[in-house]
Amino acid sequence: MPGENLTRAEAQERSGLIAVDHYDIKLDLTVSEEIFRCITTVTFSATAGASTFIDAIASEVHAVTLNGRELDPAEVYADSRIHLPGLEATNTLVIDANMFFMNTGEGLHRFVDPADGEVYLYSQFEVPDARRMYPCFEQPDLKATFAFTVTAPKHWQVVSNQPTPEPQPVDETSATWAFPATPRISTYITALVAGPYVEYRDELTSIDGRTIPLGVFVRSSLAQYMDPENIFTTTKQGFEYFESHFGVPYPFEKYDQLFVPEYNMGAMENAGCVTFTENYVFRSRVPDAVRERRVVTILHELGHMWFGDLVTMRWWNDLWLNESFAEFISTIATAEATEWQNNWVTFLASEKTWAYRQDQLPSTHPIVAEIRDLDDVLVNFDGITYAKGGSVLKQLFFWVGREAFFKGVGEYFKKHAWGNTELNDLLSELEAASGRDLQDWSAKWLQTAGVNTLRPVFEVDAEGRFTSFGISQSAPQDYPTLRPHRLAVGIYALDDSEQLVRVHKVELDVDGEFTEVPELVGQLRGDLILLNDEDLAYAKIRLDEQSLETAKRHASRITDPLARGLVLGSIWDATRDGEFRARDFVRLLLEHIAPETESTTRRQLLGQLTTTANRYVCDEDRDEVLDVVADELLVLATEAEHGSDAQFAFVRTFAEFARTDVQLQAVSDLFTGTRTLPGLDIDTDLGWELLFSLVSGGRAGEAEIAARLEEDRTSDGERSAAHARAAIPTAAGKQAAWDSVWTTAGAANEIVRATFAGFWKTHDTDLLKPFIAPYFDGLLSIWESRSFHIAEYLVEGFFPRAIVSQEVVDAASAWLEQHQDAPDALRRLIAEGLDDTARALYVKQRDADQS
Repeated sequence: MPGENLTRAEAQERSGLIAVDHYDIKLDLTVSEEIFRCITTVTFSATAGASTFIDAIASEVHAVTLNGRELDPAEVYADSRIHLPGLEATNTLVIDANMFFMNTGEGLHRFVDPADGEVYLYSQFEVPDARRMYPCFEQPDLKATFAFTVTAPKHWQVVSNQPTPEPQPVDETSATWAFPATPRISTYITALVAGPYVEYRDELTSIDGRTIPLGVFVRSSLAQYMDPENIFTTTKQGFEYFESHFGVPYPFEKYDQLFVPEYNMGAMENAGCVTFTENYVFRSRVPDAVRERRVVTILHELGHMWFGDLVTMRWWNDLWLNESFAEFISTIATAEATEWQNNWVTFLASEKTWAYRQDQLPSTHPIVAEIRDLDDVLVNFDGITYAKGGSVLKQLFFWVGREAFFKGVGEYFKKHAWGNTELNDLLSELEAASGRDLQDWSAKWLQTAGVNTLRPVFEVDAEGRFTSFGISQSAPQDYPTLRPHRLAVGIYALDDSEQLVRVHKVELDVDGEFTEVPELVGQLRGDLILLNDEDLAYAKIRLDEQSLETAKRHASRITDPLARGLVLGSIWDATRDGEFRARDFVRLLLEHIAPETESTTRRQLLGQLTTTANRYVCDEDRDEVLDVVADELLVLATEAEHGSDAQFAFVRTFAEFARTDVQLQAVSDLFTGTRTLPGLDIDTDLGWELLFSLVSGGRAGEAEIAARLEEDRTSDGERSAAHARAAIPTAAGKQAAWDSVWTTAGAANEIVRATFAGFWKTHDTDLLKPFIAPYFDGLLSIWESRSFHIAEYLVEGFFPRAIVSQEVVDAASAWLEQHQDAPDALRRLIAEGLDDTARALYVKQRDADQS
């Protein structure tokens, strides 16, 4: 039985039988707290006499009427499908059903605000969850027009893909909104958001002269923290950039951006009705990295209005292209059209670091992955889809040239507007615009997995000048493809003020196992040689011995933040591969992180510091290293510029590391205000983070958590309280946290995430070891009984990564061996956890071997 799955073969067969014209969807959101009523009328053409099915995940199907024939729901509805026999050339289908409200961030999510008791709804359909709100032919190539009619409490805002109409009263408490029909779009980008949201308004003029209304929405209890003018400014910058570079006007009638609670992702590109996580509503101070990321996310979703919404992939195997294009185009737009001009540095620190890690897991796959069914889509929605794809598109941009790239993309939008495409449709336009043959490039970059490693190979004479220079390229044994790279080689030298500056650069194409670089012969070797300078290519790089020594002494003196990020990224790569000693990497970061200017780079480095000290340093020396790290982070926080992003970051990371009595007392003093740092405000969220530290260190407990929650009776407060309670360092505390989400179903998505985050916060891993066996014993039950996102959160979140031991490696290996028929998505999550733990064990051993 198919369950909730759909295969590509089934989708192809269905699209060969039918073409969908229009959906008329009537929703009554006032029925109860658990369900809503949906009456869907679909008109579509079909091969006469054929049979097919429509997708639906319903509480109850009351009636199914096909071309005036009553079909018995008990006979035709099963396994998320309603069977439709005896189709005619033109068909009208009416389905009357009750549908579930969800609290998992899938389908139509219902949230009750603890601050005021108000109810908020929002839809989230990617990949296969429109069928949770209305019956539909759930595949991207069966586009149609959609008209929603919504009955809801009359004091609500109701927002969808089309401009919101005037509501018509139904009775004293409810009203009906009848939206006009959309253009032809796919089911997964239809949308409904409803509730007493606060609305902000602006507008802009499109390049075709239309006035485009702009809206920003947030729930009432967060309205005081909303900064709509900043959102509107970024949106207008994006509109101008995309319309001018694509040469194609914005394709929809309006553009609303809604910040919604308990969201699973960063945002979703619903046509004209984009939803965002409320993490982008800043009720407390956040790192500058998060502010920058909000700008990138806004432009990412706006880019999707053309790439994904106007022109849509035919099947999910090209989902990567949607996301990679949006990731690349939002990064270049951020760097060229907003205040965040160093966004390529951010791209390196966040996206490419993510991509390199994902590409070295056993679950790596080609960018163009084989997507046999919906389960495959969910599995492959990852760092390859987003980050590696975006990195490769960056290389393609430089490979074909800026002018040709934008010309080809513009022609692609014009030629395929409102249609569905495949990868070759885009490549053919880029080939026509650039004159380059992209088939070999596509085969090597998009259809193979793995990341190459580049190393400099050279000789110098007595004066320190190159007598030869080349670049060697290698590939992992399992993925042996050697690829073409467009890259630069930078030569850096210390100047009179002891700053490392670039003194020479060569840009070239690298291909094959070895590439000669004759342009460097006769050039002084300088103090540091940097392959992939300017970060044009997607590849791991290694430093030669002298360059590595220079970096160890002078990394923070590299004046260019992108080059600095590349050098530190190379050393992090070498640390993860066991080539650079873990404790030496800890020391390197502590010595060089203070002057770092880029917030995202600093954030990434602090995350790497946390991983290395906790998981990569050998057990014999780990406690000593952790104590030193915490002490030095407190010094860094104390000495940082008052009120700076660096001070804020160092305090937060210090609180994570604090474990000795002296360190925990420092956290307590900051929390109570006994100790202050000039310019640092212990606001609501930072206060919670300090409390997490005190709870996990045994210096606070339920009384302090309850008191804090009483002061912060909000959804953020409830989430933070769940995190804090899960951090209580007792056997009973860990068991209670485990039982609240693993043993008992029903917790909302954000509570699940907060609980497992707190569960692992402990300085005594012996508290966690009793949960290894129950975790592996319960995997199949969790996977079968929870929705996909909740199951994924639980399986990934509770994998015992914090316990870097052979016991965990053996348990994961045994489970995989004994459950070879388990769902691929579940096996993948376990295989990734196993690989991560095995890598940590190897690096720990390498750290010990070099003692």
